[in-house]
Amino acid sequence: MPFTLGQRWISDTESELGLGTVVALDVRMVTLLFPATGENRLYARNDSPITRVMFNPGDTISCHEGWQLQVEEVVEDKGLLTYIGIRLDTEETGVAMREVLLDSKLTFSKPQDRLFAGQIDRMDRFALRFRARKYQREQFRLEFGGLRGMRASLIPHQLHIAYEVGQRHAPRVLLADEVGLGKTIEAGMIIHQQLLSGRAERVLIVVPETLQHQWLVEMLRRFNLRFSLFDDDRYAESVHEATNPFETEQLVICSLDFVRRNKSRLEQLSDAAWDMLVVDEAHHLVWSEDAPSREYQVIEQLSQQIPSVLLLTATPEQLGQESHFARLRLLDPDRFHDYEEFIQEQQQYQPVADAVTLLLNKEPLTPEALALLGESVGNADTDALLTAANNGDEAAAKQLVSMLMDRHGTSRVLFRNTRNGVKGFPERHLHAMKLPLPTQYQTAIKVSGIMGAKKTAEARAHDMLYPEQIYQEFEGENATWWNFDPRVEWLLGYLTANRDEKVLVICAKAATALQLEQVLREREAIRAAVFHEGLSIIERDRAAAYFASQEEGAQVLLCSEIGSEGRNFQFASKMVMFDLPFNPDLLEQRIGRLDRIGQQNNIDIMVPYLEQTAQSVLVRWFHEGLDAFEHTCPTGRTIYDSAYEQLIAFLATPAEQTGLDEFILECRTEHDALKEKLENGRDRLLEMHSNGGERAQQLAKEIGEQDNDVNLVNFALNLFDIVGINQDDRSDNLIVLTPSDHMLVPDFPGLPEDGCTVTFDREQALSREDTQFISWEHPIVRNGLDLILSGDTGSCAVSILKNKALPVGTLLAELVYVVECQAPKHLQLTRFLPPTPVRMLMDRKGTNLAAQVEFESFNRQLNAINRHNSSKLVNAVQQDVHAMLQQAEAEIAEQARALIEAAKVEADEQLTQELDRLKALKEVNPNIRDDELESVDSNRKQVLANLNDASWRLDAIRLVVVSHQ
Repeated sequence: MPFTLGQRWISDTESELGLGTVVALDVRMVTLLFPATGENRLYARNDSPITRVMFNPGDTISCHEGWQLQVEEVVEDKGLLTYIGIRLDTEETGVAMREVLLDSKLTFSKPQDRLFAGQIDRMDRFALRFRARKYQREQFRLEFGGLRGMRASLIPHQLHIAYEVGQRHAPRVLLADEVGLGKTIEAGMIIHQQLLSGRAERVLIVVPETLQHQWLVEMLRRFNLRFSLFDDDRYAESVHEATNPFETEQLVICSLDFVRRNKSRLEQLSDAAWDMLVVDEAHHLVWSEDAPSREYQVIEQLSQQIPSVLLLTATPEQLGQESHFARLRLLDPDRFHDYEEFIQEQQQYQPVADAVTLLLNKEPLTPEALALLGESVGNADTDALLTAANNGDEAAAKQLVSMLMDRHGTSRVLFRNTRNGVKGFPERHLHAMKLPLPTQYQTAIKVSGIMGAKKTAEARAHDMLYPEQIYQEFEGENATWWNFDPRVEWLLGYLTANRDEKVLVICAKAATALQLEQVLREREAIRAAVFHEGLSIIERDRAAAYFASQEEGAQVLLCSEIGSEGRNFQFASKMVMFDLPFNPDLLEQRIGRLDRIGQQNNIDIMVPYLEQTAQSVLVRWFHEGLDAFEHTCPTGRTIYDSAYEQLIAFLATPAEQTGLDEFILECRTEHDALKEKLENGRDRLLEMHSNGGERAQQLAKEIGEQDNDVNLVNFALNLFDIVGINQDDRSDNLIVLTPSDHMLVPDFPGLPEDGCTVTFDREQALSREDTQFISWEHPIVRNGLDLILSGDTGSCAVSILKNKALPVGTLLAELVYVVECQAPKHLQLTRFLPPTPVRMLMDRKGTNLAAQVEFESFNRQLNAINRHNSSKLVNAVQQDVHAMLQQAEAEIAEQARALIEAAKVEADEQLTQELDRLKALKEVNPNIRDDELESVDSNRKQVLANLNDASWRLDAIRLVVVSHQ
């Protein structure tokens, strides 16, 4: 190598040393000083792992004094280079900078600079980078981004609602599906879309206190969203971290009671600049025009400050128009400001819904109904469509219904699906076993009654639900109630007779579940997992995974009341209620662990209950009074609230049955009347709009086709290898990922320190609570893409092509350009112009061979070359490479401009169409908000303006040299 004192070189193996300067020479050795670190290195003059640093016209270089020079000319004199050009800070021309003055901390970011500086990557990293660019662009172009990555079944109506709402600017909607139809999942999908698209960054979820952990688990397990739970303790800690404690986290869950109790805390919440507010159980927000509740006022204050609001409620409007109006009023107080006016509007919509029902049932419409539908659509061109639909044309009927849905009543702000409208639910069968009350319990209850005479009826009612606790209070905590309780004997007999069945057993108390596990294990060697609120989330995952495993897993999962929240065990269909919960909401929550849409089998609910206890009263009231075991009970809470005092009295004195039959009959009569009212009041048009119909089915199908994507599997496994993540294949399509000591980054985002179990199979992920579902939207994959593409990994490489059909020494430059547009995330420019890779394969003549030579097949023909030999080869052909890059510039400019123009045309057409559609809808549906129109118009202008500024750059380069050896 020709060395001269003062030359600048870089180490191929220790690039972190920066630029080195030749400070000493002898016959065999050369000494380099690296000023950035103050270290010296001694190299052999021949075949050293160092590369000469030489810049070219067009490059920008930095002086050690801090100023920069844009190189226009390079002059060599006695082996030393002088760069001449424009000094950027003073714009002075003709400025000369000797290479010895180059900044020693200089880093090489451009692919060609890294190539010429010897910072050459392995060829498998180059291939990974190109694939990452290609797949990332494909994912951005899919219209259902944000809906694929959730760990949940692909239920059409849920996907439809999430897609409809998640695409909007600052959506404000009421999700009112019946119990078991997945409102929480719908809300999670909407949140997920809004966060991924950049439409939202800060989300606040307010829920009843008992549902906090359920939401925390659902958001983490299903959507990989790590919310922070704010309670009094967390709030007190955060006070010391920031002026406003709620600004310390982006994603927050708190209870309604936590918000309501403290005025200054509410003010801080209101000032925390949230993008989205989610409120569960919104029907508990009591409102009247004269006296709104404190809870309602709290949510109203927040909803006035937060642009996007999702309200979740399972209580249909027919149980209280005033309550329904109150919820809509939170979403849009300008639109829903007068209750009487709202009632009149609702009455006007009903005939439209009735006419549509007749149309769909292929029953002829009266002239009045036809006129009403024509007026509702508000389009002069619909006469022919109406006539065709009325004559039985199904396509015309569907088109008409689609137009009406957009214009109908509250369909923009309200989504409701019912079990009658959504098929796919199992049947529920109750098996109630009356068992004798042991004398030990009878004695304990009698003594407890005497000692607890001063207790309230409510307290006595709670006590009477759990005779084993009364007995332990009477005999002491170590009293072995399970030795004589007939429910235990029945449970043992049932489990031993059904050893092939997975059985979920739910108890009210964690202590009961723990004691039962010991009995099952010791007496019959029954494998059981315990699941309760005292366990950490990881421990609960292990218990759930043990239960889910089909081979060596537990036969039984013993859950406490709170411990089972937020978990679904749909692979099981047998449930034992060892005791009964206090109210119908908790009963439905228990059954909901198994009875979810997607359950493949009918559900058997076993209830062994003790006679002359509160359980014997409850089992009759739930079953005979509310029909709550075998069907969902939308009337349960209403009847429970109205009959509370009478129910408490019967539960507190279960041996006194006088009047119980009449009480149960009254409740059943009220239940039947309310249920009939609900059925008659069903809004079929609203349900059709919420259901999504064939489009929803198609959406689910398209997303399902993305599952088990071979490209994803291959890319992810390659990514894990190159990042340095250990992979341990297990049975059942499972892989255990753990960090290694040689990862590209010390802590890989999304990968826990102790590792995690993953699968690419959605069904497998759903059956195992401890398993993460890997998709293109999973944080591990997204963070991996960011890690590769935001850095230099794979940006330059050198390979050998062994092909005797080509002359030895043939040089090819494989160039990957990226056409992109830098813009605020919320504009979602990636819908129209995602970072798009453009591959070129240039020869020395300037011919682009990319169209004839496909990447993957070409890549398989190439061989790796070590870094040192790569650097020598690059030095030898550097001038040729510069010429090839110059030739590629003209071609990439032409291709990039074509891509940018196509993106502008697509954006203009799509956004103008959406704006025109909303303007037309606003003429007949006042639920279209002005700010929504303004947002679409502003978005269109900003998108087009930013696309005008789109540019392109070289992202990666690979030199390929032909060899016959």
